[in-house]
Amino acid sequence: MIDPRVLRETPDVLRESQRRRGEDVALVDRLVALDQQRRQAQHTYDQLRAEQKQLSKQIGPLQGAAKKNPDDAQVRAELDALMATAGGLAERVKQADADAARATQETDEAWLLVSNVVDMRSPVGGEEDFAVLEVVGTPRDFGTEGFAPRDHLELGEMLGAIDVERGAKVSGSRFYFLTGPGAMLELALLNLAVAQATSNGFIPVIPPVLVAPRAMEGTGFLGQAAENVYRIESDDMYLVGTAEVPLAGLHSDEILPGDALPLRYVGWSSCFRREAGSYGKDTHGIIRVHQFDKVEMFVFCRPEAAEAEHERILGWEREFMDKLEIPYRVIDVATGDLGSSAARKFDIEAWIPTQGTYREVTSTSNTTEFQARRLGIRMRDGDDTRALATLNGTLCAMPRIIVALLENHQQADGSVTVPAALRPLLGTDVLEPS
Repeated sequence: MIDPRVLRETPDVLRESQRRRGEDVALVDRLVALDQQRRQAQHTYDQLRAEQKQLSKQIGPLQGAAKKNPDDAQVRAELDALMATAGGLAERVKQADADAARATQETDEAWLLVSNVVDMRSPVGGEEDFAVLEVVGTPRDFGTEGFAPRDHLELGEMLGAIDVERGAKVSGSRFYFLTGPGAMLELALLNLAVAQATSNGFIPVIPPVLVAPRAMEGTGFLGQAAENVYRIESDDMYLVGTAEVPLAGLHSDEILPGDALPLRYVGWSSCFRREAGSYGKDTHGIIRVHQFDKVEMFVFCRPEAAEAEHERILGWEREFMDKLEIPYRVIDVATGDLGSSAARKFDIEAWIPTQGTYREVTSTSNTTEFQARRLGIRMRDGDDTRALATLNGTLCAMPRIIVALLENHQQADGSVTVPAALRPLLGTDVLEPS
């Protein structure tokens, strides 16, 4: 949710944000009207309730007087008149309360349809309208090395590391087994990522991957991203597509001490995505799959520190990519591709030799106060409380990192050179074909 003061004081900022996202600007006008109706309904209820309390103060002494002097006609007449007024007022208060509750519910539901206010520095447009911030490393020229690169699936099969045929047999398309060196490679990546994060002050967490609707809704994944979420209907639970969801919900409805911020967590979890709308895309191999493991960073911090924290998270992601010795580029994601919670988002895209292009392997988003407001998370600041900011960043999405590692470090005989940072964890310098 966005600070309501933005709607009331600078609604054009919200309209411009919606326009830049390519989303419905009319939602803002509807919200303005609903917010006014809600405040008016609440004001009416508060006024009537105040009248009711004042009337009760008048009735009390008259009731006492009537008990003492039951034959006093004047007291009885005044009491009867006030009681009649109170009866009518009670009905009006009840109706006003219902009207205020309904107006609040309609306003809250409308707020859920509005995405976070974008950072006006983000490039405007869709998926292809990103801005390249930096290119790191030079892709190998396999032609000068005398062989054509194999794709990750062929390499994975030669190494005995990836088995998509049996994954499909057991679970269907877009599922896979990591076996032997593939499984060991994921575990090595997990250990490398968590070690880096904990050395930078992150608290390691293994969160639940089934969450209640509020956690999914509060993080913004039941809006435009709902089609890619798996729901367990019998239990009204959701399988998470990222550890961001349970990590954000970790402190829901809590007030965190300001002097304890930032709070940094690193979560490892399995992730699940339906990949709806991706029919025919990346059907080969393990680039786009329904289940994968991921190491995710999540931060709670002061709103005024969020921008600097965003840069730090990007720096940690770059550090991890540098350790893997893979060429990559950093992009500033365009407004139409941000996702509803993010105000600004940076992606790191790794070079994939057999595709001749860069593909996303990590991302980091500054969600400002959006998720915290939805989840009721605040910070204590002196004698006051206020909303805080949340940020997230993928440190290692296993399948795509494995794809990039295999393809970029392959040799002519199908073996794969292991980056120096992973050798102590894997116990070998080279993965050999089985």
